[in-house]
Parts: sequence; structure tokens; C-alpha cells
Amino acid sequence: MLELVVKYYGMKKEDLNNKAIFEEYPIGKSLRIMAGPAILGQLVTLIYNMADTFFIGQVNNPYMIAAASLVLPLFMMCVPLAVISGTGGGSLMSRLLGIGKADEAKRVSALSLLTSFVLGIVYASVITIFKEDILWYLGASVNNIEFAKEYTTYILCIGALPTIMSITFSNLLRSVGHSKEAGLGMTIGGVSNIILDPLFMFVVLPDGKEVIGAGIATMISNVISCIYYIFIIVRLGKDGPISLSLKTGLPAKENIKKVFTVGLPSATTTILFDTNNIILNRLMSDYGDIALAASGIVLKVERLSLNTNIGLCMGMAPIVAYNYSAKNYGRMKEVIKKTRRTGVIISLVALVLYEFFAGFIMELFIKDPGTVAYGTAFLKIRAFAAIVMFLSFYIVHIFQGVGSGKTTFWLAFIRYAFLNIPLLFILNHFYGMYGIMWGQFVGDVITASFSAIVLKKFLNQCYSE
Repeated sequence: MLELVVKYYGMKKEDLNNKAIFEEYPIGKSLRIMAGPAILGQLVTLIYNMADTFFIGQVNNPYMIAAASLVLPLFMMCVPLAVISGTGGGSLMSRLLGIGKADEAKRVSALSLLTSFVLGIVYASVITIFKEDILWYLGASVNNIEFAKEYTTYILCIGALPTIMSITFSNLLRSVGHSKEAGLGMTIGGVSNIILDPLFMFVVLPDGKEVIGAGIATMISNVISCIYYIFIIVRLGKDGPISLSLKTGLPAKENIKKVFTVGLPSATTTILFDTNNIILNRLMSDYGDIALAASGIVLKVERLSLNTNIGLCMGMAPIVAYNYSAKNYGRMKEVIKKTRRTGVIISLVALVLYEFFAGFIMELFIKDPGTVAYGTAFLKIRAFAAIVMFLSFYIVHIFQGVGSGKTTFWLAFIRYAFLNIPLLFILNHFYGMYGIMWGQFVGDVITASFSAIVLKKFLNQCYSE
């Protein structure tokens, strides 16, 4: 398998550890190799998340859409649970490889996988026990509560563990240069979901059970991704960069600490992002199921540019981590600049797309006139946040790469706890549901400006060494 990776990347056989990607290739080529599969994986993940909404929307029942919208933030909470050890461990593994400590990196991988497994079991158990109470708290109504409970049972009570493990596997593989395999696993899961959604919703299960069908399809798709990743790691062999077993031993005590000093702040960033969306949904539910359904579709559609840029940043981070550890600051600077330029271009394209085709995009998901009308207005507002959202995530990924968990935490805390979340309540009070939609843009303009100052100071210190 590793020979195939070498052939795919165009590497020399002596570069079996993928060092050439981090050290030698032109920046554009290294970024394409690392970010290309990550972007593809992010887009496919988005597509299969949107697939549930799309196929449920074909029933033309806004209450089903509202139920899926309520559950989405709970499902997305799987990401930060995977990030704790997936990003924390992956970032450390890249830095360890940068200083030639491959055996220690392998021990870090085993610890990361065990941590994600335990977190997956705990999260699924909590959701199973408190499912109905949580859904009522999030703003469920008598019209959508049963749909929400059915969807939650399959994608979280049963599906949380394979979802969390798939994300962790993907992060660890990408951190050691196997971005193609990382992206392919997400792609396989996404394609599976797109195929299984209509099969379970409209063929296997009877009318009225479409939400259950969507949940089963998502759960099975993540199981398939997990099986693929395990197969890849086993095929890489005992000499590969990732271990499935703690038989390799635990990492050094200081490295265990480093996993969590980056992983926990990084997870906090994602948790606060999801909390922001949970509060948004809760506030929007006060305006009725139609408005909630519309905002739910918009929050998925807007991720077209965001997920693309997150994939770009995910490809950038291991290169930044490796070269920061190796003190190759010139190469690190080039990667950072090229990533920023590319991300801004992607965001501008998305802005134009959403402004001109918002109504058409909404009608792809549902034909209900009220939902389409709300969603068109919401999407045009949220489109303005594309660039500043990218810049905020981009800067956080840089600090994740260099292992600065403290900075990552404070940037996230300021972004959400001091700006975005309070702005939701303030703008809702003065401008209603449309004010809620403007909250992301207003908050991230301030956040991106402040974060850029912090990043510039950090980079100046690096380049002066």
C-alpha cells in the first residue's frame, strides 16, 4: 500500500515517510497533495450531510426538515470529540516527525485512537439517556419531536462512535502525509450515504419513516468509513506511522500532555461553533418551524465554501507543524501566504454564487414557498460572512499546527463567548430573525481583525529568530 502512495505522490522510494512533501516539493505541489484530498473529503462529507436534508426535503414536509436541523448541532458535536485526540495527536505527530521521532509519533497515534473510542462510547451513552430532554431544550415542537427522536437514535445513539472514530482516523493519516487515504475514507462514506439515503427512505421503509431511513443511511456510511481506515492502517503494516494498539507503549508524559494542550483548545473552538448554532436554532425556533427549517438548510448550504476552506486549512496545518518544528520558517511562511490567498478567492466565489442563486439553491431542497422565501433571504445575509469565517478558521489552524493550544483557546473563546453568541441575543432583540442571521458576519469581522494582529506578532517573532 505504501508503494502505491509513493507512486501516487510521485515520490522517490527513499521518501517512504513522505518527508519530501514537507521539506522538498514546491509549496503549491505540497499544498495540493495535502489539501486536495482533505478538500474532497470535506466536500463529500458536506454532500452526504446535505443528502439527508435534500432527500427529506423531497417529502416536502418542513417539520421533518426542522427535526433534522435541530439534531444537526448534536451530530456536529462528534467533530470536537474527535478533534481532542485527532487534531491534538495529529499535530504532535507532525512535529515529532519533523524532529525524527517516528516511534514516539506512533505511540501518540495509539493513545489518540483509544481516547476517541472512549469519548465516542460516553457521548453515545449520554445522548441515549437524555435524548428527549435535550431535544425539547433545543427547541423541539410537538410537530417535530418524534422525527427528531427517530433521527437522533440512529445517527447518534448508534452512530456516534463510528462517526468520531472516522474523523480521528482521517486526521491522524493526514498528519503523517497520507492525505489521499484520509480524504478517500471520507469520500467512501459520503458516496455510501448518498446511495443508501434514497434506498432506505423510499424503498426499504414505508411512507412516514423517511427520517429513520436517513438516520440509518448515515450511521451505516460512517461504519463503512471506519472499516476502510482500519484496513488502510493494517495494510501500512507494523512499520507504518500509525498503531491501532497500545502494545507500542504510551508516549512520554510530556507528549501526553501536549496532545491535550492542543486538542482540548481545538475542540473548544469547534464546541463553541456548534454551541453558536445550537443557540441560533433555539432562537429561530421561536419564529416557527418554517423559519427553523429554512435556517437549517442555509446552515448546511453555506458550508460549501467553509468546508472547502477547512479542507485547505487541514492540508496546510501539518506542513506548518512540520516546518515550525524543523525551524524552516521561510517555507512555513510561504505555505501560510499561499493558503490565505487561495481561501480568500474561494470565499469571494461563494459570495457571488449565494447572492445570485440563493432562491434556486433553496428550491433544490424544498418546494414549500414559505421555507424558500425565508431561506433565500437568510442565505444572502450569511453569504457576507464567508471571507471572515475563513480567516478566523485559518488563523486557528496555524496556531494548532505550531502547538499553541493556549492561543487557540483564547481566540475561540473571544470569538464566541464574547462576540458571536452575545450578538445573537442582541441582534435578535433588535432585528428579529434577520438579526440572528447577521450575527456571524458582525462577530467574525471583529474576530478576524483581532486574530490577524495576534498572528502577525507571532510570525514576526518566528522570522526574527
